[in-house]
Order: sequence, then structure tokens, then C-alpha cells
Amino acid sequence: MTGTLIFDPLIPLVMLYAVAGLVAAAIALAVWRRLPGWWLRGLAGLALLAALANPAIQQEDREPLSDIVMLVVDESASQRIGDRPAQNAAAIANIEAQVARQTNTELRIVTLGDGEGDTGTTLMTALSEALAEEPQGRIAGIILLTDGRLHDLDRAPRLPAPMHTLLTGEPDDWDRRLIVSNAPAFAILGEEVTLTLRIEDQGAAPAEDNVALSISIDGEAPITVPAPIGQDIELPLELPHGGMNVLQFTIPDAPGELTNRNNSAVVQINGVRDRLRVLLVSGEPHPGERTWRNLLKSDSAVDLVHFTILRPPEKQDGVPVNELSLIAFPTRELFLEKINDFDLIIFDRYRRRGILPSAYIDNIREYVEQGGAVLVSSGPEYGSAESIYRSPLGPILPGAPTARVFEEPFKPQITDIGQRHPVTEGLDEISEGAPEEGPSWGRWFRLIDVLVPEQATTVMSGLDDRPLLILNRIGEGRVSLIASDHSWLWDRGYEGGGPQLELLRRLAHWMMKEPELEEEALWVEPAGQTMRIIRRTLDLETGEVTVTHPDGTETVLTLDEVSPGRFETLWDAPEIGLYRLDDGEQTAVIALGPAAPREFEQTIASGDLLDPLVTGTGGGIKLVSDGDVSIRAVREGRPANGRGWIGITPRGAFQTADVSINPLLPAWVFLLLASLLMVGAWLREGRR
Repeated sequence: MTGTLIFDPLIPLVMLYAVAGLVAAAIALAVWRRLPGWWLRGLAGLALLAALANPAIQQEDREPLSDIVMLVVDESASQRIGDRPAQNAAAIANIEAQVARQTNTELRIVTLGDGEGDTGTTLMTALSEALAEEPQGRIAGIILLTDGRLHDLDRAPRLPAPMHTLLTGEPDDWDRRLIVSNAPAFAILGEEVTLTLRIEDQGAAPAEDNVALSISIDGEAPITVPAPIGQDIELPLELPHGGMNVLQFTIPDAPGELTNRNNSAVVQINGVRDRLRVLLVSGEPHPGERTWRNLLKSDSAVDLVHFTILRPPEKQDGVPVNELSLIAFPTRELFLEKINDFDLIIFDRYRRRGILPSAYIDNIREYVEQGGAVLVSSGPEYGSAESIYRSPLGPILPGAPTARVFEEPFKPQITDIGQRHPVTEGLDEISEGAPEEGPSWGRWFRLIDVLVPEQATTVMSGLDDRPLLILNRIGEGRVSLIASDHSWLWDRGYEGGGPQLELLRRLAHWMMKEPELEEEALWVEPAGQTMRIIRRTLDLETGEVTVTHPDGTETVLTLDEVSPGRFETLWDAPEIGLYRLDDGEQTAVIALGPAAPREFEQTIASGDLLDPLVTGTGGGIKLVSDGDVSIRAVREGRPANGRGWIGITPRGAFQTADVSINPLLPAWVFLLLASLLMVGAWLREGRR
């Protein structure tokens, strides 16, 4: 209970000041006239002023409030390596015991985990938010339990009390990390691109000059090369395929190393083709020949070489030979010397007429087996004796002609396996309209009957479910056959047309092994830390996917079919880093966050960043590995740390429970006193 003198004037302050002025004037007049009772008159005036000021005693019933010690515990990713979790637990227990020994003091524990994305350790943000929730007048001390590797020092709040840091880690800690300092987002296929890597040691690392660097592309078997430590490594490479190429770099775990979380890095580079080089070989002239050429020439990314036979050798019309051609066509150069420069070769209604020797066609077969692509668009000649199937190319073509040609209208259909194949998946949904039966595209009027080998895949069918579009893999390359020459009707818009351009685009990309058109594929589409895991397969079902976390733990996921041949699931990854996926047949690698997460850029504990803040409040930095610390109460402004101890400043905060106000004296007492003093002044002056 404490008392305070307060004033509650009975009249406005302006009037009280006016009365005080009159009293002062009256006293001055009495002094000027040398009245012997002037001092009694002055006291009477003061008594009158006191009565008007109404003095009172304000008494407060105060309840003391406890002091608060704030403990911010860093549990970010870098605090979960080595024996730091155990150090955290021991330090928390020590602080709890020490605070419990302090009188009228309580402990507030704030835990900081990993933030979203690659924000790193936001220690100051967590401290600011915690201080904002507590009265500043009760904060007696702040303790940070961390490795000192924070990334938001610029957000440090105003500190109302001494701040201390308990630093985890060991003095002899060391770590080795792999840094990708330069990597392009995309590269042109066939052109060399250079990546810059660096292997860096931190802390008390052993003396080594080189380590083995493993390089793996798309989860394939890695190659290993020696790499120097502490030097930039220029790594030239060519991307093996178009689309996303996932490059994984790994250095081996070293004995005694603090963590291997930064020993791997994943770089994702999108492989793009500078130009798609296509060789179109036209044979029998027909209405669709111009359509093929227009489709290919309409794409600015396509370099087209069109080899066409305008006048067959057997034609005898009397035209002089010197007027048939202006220049000799470079047949040998195209089909022997430059054949591997083409990404795709298209035979459009080609028939054997002796123009291309068998040696040239045999060279095309070798081109396919070594990774090339051939598309055959067949007409009636495919079933004749002059068929290209009767050439050295026949053994690799996906359809053997029966010599039957059907001249009847039919609407192309997507087969059951074609509904799951990426070349034709959802193709019927592109056409306008919603027919009750079958796709809404136009009809064709010719079908070449072929027999399909067992290993080939029929994705579209025609009349009476006969094969129409057949795909196959030969060696390292791919071939496809369209058993009709009427696809041009879709381009001309007959009966509404059809998706010829989209079909050709998908077909060309599948034949050039673009990853997004692979029948059997496992990949991930990340959005923040959420993975959309996608498995495409021609099978009716797929197995479970095992996800290996950055720390080596595993999670098994079941995928649900969302469309024919496509299975998906959504999964929230617990942290950023490198994840590996495996379903027993397909593998994938995905990196959430950057190639080098901020949490693992610097892993050796250090108090250098926090030292200015700590010393500015009189606090100290202590190593958890040195043992427990004690807590002492110190006066504000005094040093708050010493050997083996840290200090807090008791704040003496309180809460007012009740307030009572009592007059100092009743008003009539002041009036009586003023009257007596005035009578006394009159009597004294009357004796004069």
C-alpha cells in the first residue's frame, strides 16, 4: 500500500490561478504598507488556496508481477545435425532449473522451426514476435539457444533487457559442402554448356587436396571424377535429351563430417532444340503431299529438307534431259554423309523406283538403330511389290503389308492402349463437339491392311479395328507407321477436320524421345514444398512409390489413377532438400528449394553475427559444450555476464488492484485556519 499527494481543485484551474494572483497581490500590498501582520495575511491566503485546491491522499493497493525471462530455442534444420538436439535439450533443462531458483521469475520458451521456402533461420523475427506479446516492463532477460547462423539480423528488435546467447556445436566441428555457383536454366541440345562447382571445407577440416565427385543424369548410373577442394571447377557437358534434365552432383561422406546434407546438389536444366531438322521424302504425288510440307514449314523451329520425286525414271515423254533439272540433287550427301544430322525422316507415300539405292536405305536402317527416327505415311503403294517394306528398311518397320487396300469411309479411333499412350492420350477431347459415340473428327477413306509385330504398339485403329497408327522401338531409335494417306483430310477441315497438327507434334516429340511423351515415366511437379507425383504407364495399375528424404528416412505413397495410364498423388514434403523417388521400375530425383539451401550454407556454429547485439546489452555468449550456466540477478546498467554465469535485471513490475482517494483535511478546517489567521492579523495590526 503506497500513498501519493494529489490535488483535485474545487474550481477551474484558471480561476484558481486568478485567486492565487489576488492573494499574492494582497500580500505584496501589505508588505508595501509595512503592516506588521502581513505574514499572517499571507498564511491565511495560502490556507484559502489550499482549501480551493482540495489536496488528497491517493492510496494504491499494488500486486507485484513476476519478471519474465525469454528463451528462444532454434530448432531449424541446421540445429538438427550432429549432437545439437541433445545440446538443446540439456540447455533447456538447465535454464528451466536456474529460472525456477529465482524469486518471482517465470520462463517463456519460444521455439523456432523451419520457415516456408528457403528463408533460412529467422531468429530475430521470432524474437520480435515473442517480445510483442509480452509487457516490456516485465522482461528481465533474453536467452537465445542457437548455432548463431541466422538470416534476418536486420530485423532485430529493441532489446529491453540483457540478451545472452547459448551457442550449440563443438569447437572441433568441421563440414564439407558442394556448391553449384553457376548453372543455366536451359541449354541447347548438341551444344556444350559449362557449369561451375566448388567444394569447400569449413571449420577444423582435415587436410585433403581432392575428393571424388559423382555426376548422375536423371538418376542413371553416376560417373566419378576427381575434384580439387577449395577451387572453382569448370564442368563442360552436353545434355542427353530435350525437356528437363536432372543433374545430380555428389561428394562422398567424410568421417567426422558434421553433416552430409550439403554434400549433394541437384541442377535442373531444360534441354531445348535449336531447330528440328526434318527430312521429308515424298514419292507418289497425292493431295496430302502439300499438306505435309505446309505443316512442317508452318513451324519456324523446323528446318525442312524436302526430297521429292517429280518425274519417275520410267516416264518417257520426250522432254530433253538437260531441261529436267537445273542442279543435281545431293542424294549421296543427304542419305550417307549427313543422315545423322536429321532428327526425323518422313517417308510420304514413297515407293521403290531405283532412285534411292539399297545402300542408302540400309544406311537409314542403321541410323534408326543408332537412335534416329523414321515415320512412314503409307498409301496403296505400301502393299505393292514396290513397297518400301520390300527394302532393307522392312525389318524395322512396325507393319507388314498384306497387299489389301480398303477404300471405305471410317472414323479413326483411339485404341484402349492408345488412351494411355502419351501420343494419343486425350486426343479425342481436342476436337469440338461431344458426340455420343466416338470422337467428333472427320472420316478417312483409305486404309492399308498391315500385320503388326508383337512388340509394336497400335494406338489408333481404323476400319473394323484394323491398325492405323503403329509405334515401335528399334535399338536406340523409334519408328512409326500411319497405315493411310488420308490424314490430310483433317488439315483441310473435311467433316470438321481433326487434330492432325497436334498428333504430328506429339508423334515427332515421342520419336525424338522427349521426356514428356515417354510411355513409362515417373516425375514430380513441385509447388513450394508440395509435390505432385505423377506416374505414367501403359499398364492398368502401378506400384507404390518410395520417397527417400534428404535425411535418409523413407515414405511410401500410393498413387491414384486420374486418367487412363496416369496415376498421381499430392504429398507435402516436411522440408526442403533433395528427394529420391523409386517405384521399382522408374526413378526420379527432385530438389525442393535451391541447389544449396541457406540452412546448410554455413553449418559451423559461430556467435560473430550476434556479438554486437549481445554485448550492446551487457550480455554474453556461452558455449553449451562448456557445461551448465547459472543465472544471477544484477542491477540495470551493470555487466550481466561473467565466467560461468549470465545475468538478468529484476524489473519490479506491479499491477494496481485498488485505488482509494481521501482528502488531506476537510475543507472547513482550511477555512477555519484561514479565519483564525485573518483575525490574528487584525488583532496584531490593531495594537499599533
